[in-house]
Amino acid sequence: AKLGLCCGGRFLGLAHTSFVFFDRLNTATMSYMLPHLHSGWAVDQAILTEEKRVVVIRFGSDWDKTCMQTDEILYSIAEDVKNFAVVYLVDINAVPDFNDMYELYDPCTVMFFFRNKHIMIDLGTGNNNKVNWHINSRQEYIDIIETVFRGARKGRGLVVSPKDYSTKYRY
Repeated sequence: AKLGLCCGGRFLGLAHTSFVFFDRLNTATMSYMLPHLHSGWAVDQAILTEEKRVVVIRFGSDWDKTCMQTDEILYSIAEDVKNFAVVYLVDINAVPDFNDMYELYDPCTVMFFFRNKHIMIDLGTGNNNKVNWHINSRQEYIDIIETVFRGARKGRGLVVSPKDYSTKYRY
């Protein structure tokens, strides 16, 4: 079957496709549904100008499997958290400005900012600066973002996660 594919408002033309290809296309393009910040200045402006909501930034690469999974979760919750958070994506290869500053060495990292301040979150892992693994649950991400929002609004620079991630498996 011939289909006209559209991605990010751009018409990609006609393509021969099958259901399997179309399914892969939807999964792979989830990152294109969220706004990207393409420069260090754009990242700074997003953090500086948002006064009422938490700025959630996923640093990573759109082609990375972990980032694709995280992007899918973030896209699925974006509408639910729109009153207290805004989600952006930053490609660490195209915008390397923050790689050293925030120690962005992992394939996928999620960080939180509120009123031009980096909000740290105690997840029980020892690294309070960021979430650098994939969280499978929509509700866990919503809970984390809501906890960050509530704590940051009270002026706290460090908030405690609603779930302890210190061990992956509980015995």
